[in-house]
Amino acid sequence: MKEPSPPLKIGPIDRRIALSQQIYDRLRHAIDAHLLRPGARLASARALASELGVARGTVESAYQRLAGEGYVLARGPAGTIVSPHLAQQPARQPAKATANARLPVDPGAMAASPEPPLPLQLGIPALDAFPRKLWSRLATRRIRASSPPELSYGDPRGYLPLRQAIAAYLLVSRGVPCRPEQVLVTGGYRASLALIVQTLLRQRDRVWVENPCYPPTRTLLERAGAIPCAVPVDDEGLVSAEGVREAPKARLAVVTPSHQAPLGVSMSMPRRLQLLDWASRHEAWIVEDDYDGEFHYHGPPLPALKSRDTTDRVIYAGSFSKVLFPGLSLGYLVLPEGLTEQFSASVQIWPNYVARVTQAIVADFIDNGHFSRHLKKMRALYANRRALLAAALTDAFGARVTIDLARGGMHLVARFAGRASDETLARRAQRAGLSCQALSPRYLGEAKQEGLLMGFTNVATAQEAARLAAALRDALAVGNVSA
Repeated sequence: MKEPSPPLKIGPIDRRIALSQQIYDRLRHAIDAHLLRPGARLASARALASELGVARGTVESAYQRLAGEGYVLARGPAGTIVSPHLAQQPARQPAKATANARLPVDPGAMAASPEPPLPLQLGIPALDAFPRKLWSRLATRRIRASSPPELSYGDPRGYLPLRQAIAAYLLVSRGVPCRPEQVLVTGGYRASLALIVQTLLRQRDRVWVENPCYPPTRTLLERAGAIPCAVPVDDEGLVSAEGVREAPKARLAVVTPSHQAPLGVSMSMPRRLQLLDWASRHEAWIVEDDYDGEFHYHGPPLPALKSRDTTDRVIYAGSFSKVLFPGLSLGYLVLPEGLTEQFSASVQIWPNYVARVTQAIVADFIDNGHFSRHLKKMRALYANRRALLAAALTDAFGARVTIDLARGGMHLVARFAGRASDETLARRAQRAGLSCQALSPRYLGEAKQEGLLMGFTNVATAQEAARLAAALRDALAVGNVSA
């Protein structure tokens, strides 16, 4: 038997209309609209009668009518369920309910079942390689061990054992010295950036953003009333001198120094020192978005920018969405010592709650050594999958494609010879079911590079890589698909 659907709130009864008819209409509407799915258990007649303030026989009459029409099955002591046979029938038009029996439909409740990521989709880790059984064991153990106090809201700064685990991991793996008091757990990168903006910025404050950049960064800043100032990126990362020339008194800079999003270049040490010097001299803040710094494939990995922050101007932003799975919606900030009290006050005002049990499971995952082993496995896996996709694209397109292979990251940039723009090529690929993204729209201003961004993390085999490359070749052929 399937798990029961969430309780359906039928709402108050209108005493001017036949009570049994109202209950019948509402339940049938819920079944036809798939709010109550096949196999879902209905409330007992006694419980529903008590909730609605009607006689038990009134509810039983409605249930009997629904059973007679094949909507529900009565299973004695096991209760009454929506008929499983309805799953094999086409969706019915909802029955007309009485004027006072309309049910609002929640679009979220009608959402389609989760789908696998689209081929070549950006920013999605290798979901097939995530240790789901191990995660399930940790989750089950943690939930069973939960005490009543652990079911409360908890500290808005985050679950302390998780903050301790993050601090230990960052010190060892990323060279970021910090105390748990400086770590703040958030609902992911966007939640982290929103909290920073709400805490530190005033209307029309200027903010350096990389050009090109991760689009949600620019959008969030604009909607918060800040003014993004596009600072160019070259082979060494952010050109700080251009930022100083354009907006020397900017309040904030948002950068991706490990692997620039989207070009993938790593910020050189001289550029890092220039950026830190600017922040120190102008009392500005730097947000280091280290979204995938763990995935480095060749050459010595550069330490986090935060590890060189001698004047305490860097706010380090990390995320578990790229290293574990995006459904976690879990990120964190490492704050300068001087900002801990200010941000502790902010999280008392701005919503920042992440389920405490989720945080506890992640803490167990880290503390038991699973996190470091998972990262090691993913680095080797991603290096292989990137090589597979790059080789397949080269075989399919030959000299017509140039592939940028940066030191690390989770996507590559492919540049195609020809007259069609990258936006046109991206549309053609997307029509063929391939989730390629154009590079040029991520720029502000006229000076733009072009190319297609492709995620390689879920390309599992050489055969799959060859199939995707062939599908892309066919999609991009001008004679086959219109612009």
